[in-house]
Amino acid sequence: MNPMGEGTRAVRAGLPEPEQYGPTLPGPVFAAHFHLSGEPVGPYTYGREANPTWTHLERAIGELEAPGEPVGTTVFASGMAAVSAVLLSQVRAGDVVVMPGDGYQALPLVREQLEAYGVEVRTAPTAGEAQSELLDGAKLLWIETPSNPGLDVCDVRRLVEAAHARDVLVAVDNTLATPLGQRPLGLGADFSVASDTKGLTGHGDILLGHVTCRDPELTAGVRRWRKVVGAIPGPMEAWIAHRSLATLQLRIDRQCATALTLAGTLAERTDVTGLRYPGLPGDPSYPVAVRQMRRFGSVVSFVLADKETAERFLAALRLVDDATSFGGLRSTAERRARWGGDAVPEGFVRFSVGAEDPEDLLADVERALDESVR
Repeated sequence: MNPMGEGTRAVRAGLPEPEQYGPTLPGPVFAAHFHLSGEPVGPYTYGREANPTWTHLERAIGELEAPGEPVGTTVFASGMAAVSAVLLSQVRAGDVVVMPGDGYQALPLVREQLEAYGVEVRTAPTAGEAQSELLDGAKLLWIETPSNPGLDVCDVRRLVEAAHARDVLVAVDNTLATPLGQRPLGLGADFSVASDTKGLTGHGDILLGHVTCRDPELTAGVRRWRKVVGAIPGPMEAWIAHRSLATLQLRIDRQCATALTLAGTLAERTDVTGLRYPGLPGDPSYPVAVRQMRRFGSVVSFVLADKETAERFLAALRLVDDATSFGGLRSTAERRARWGGDAVPEGFVRFSVGAEDPEDLLADVERALDESVR
């Protein structure tokens, strides 16, 4: 059989072998414990360690992260649980971690916690080669590409080569791209990490995260951390996530195509500045992004004149929810500076493109911009 296309793989990933009269995707298994006589060996013993519903989802995500290759995926109750599992399972007091200085808003909290544990944290911007200059003596390099919310992109292969030459592990936060946009393990990374709350599940109705590794020892460390801290997903959330994967290619293709069209439209407006979208020719990240990404994500960022203009724009939108997060079927947008912590102007807008008809969405955005600019 020829290799499956991405849409076919997304529809069928992680499904068990067909069973007469059984469902294609078995329902969620709700169990704190399982029948267990004799020695505690076998796949399912206690609900904090493993669950059949997790197993199906973990296999599915693994098939998307590295098609046809043996990998280990561990699912978590949230993206931050996945992030914490990688960092805190691998580093100890006295170790050095290199992290982006312009990444996800919660990373400064992670940095504070690591430093409280005696870990040295070095930071550098995502764009350019600055991270590679901080690797001497490090234990782990944490990459976020594209970065959130600035949408800068770094050359993963180059950074992996530089890190591995110094025996430094590399973890890539692939949340914004999803495995259909970018495969970090294929670029040489040791860990592919994501908040599946976002684009992977795409409906804005669950919190979830995952870590995928090729190295069984790294997987074992991540799984042990999940067991120790109990950062496990509920079976219902895991089942919903697996069900949602079937539409991943359909969602991502529509969202990325519309995002590129939106970015091109915004580029023609004089009242919009600071426009970023990695898939837009002319974007500072485009030369690197086009080499390592197959799709460029659903998020477009731009800057309006000031806080008041951005607030008027968001209020005028009719098809776009003023909400945080991104990657959902329904378009969302927010003024990121309202949270604090991100080094962005007061009028900075992070716009997550949904699955609406492109013509309707673009018309809504242009009308809202026309009404907000005074």
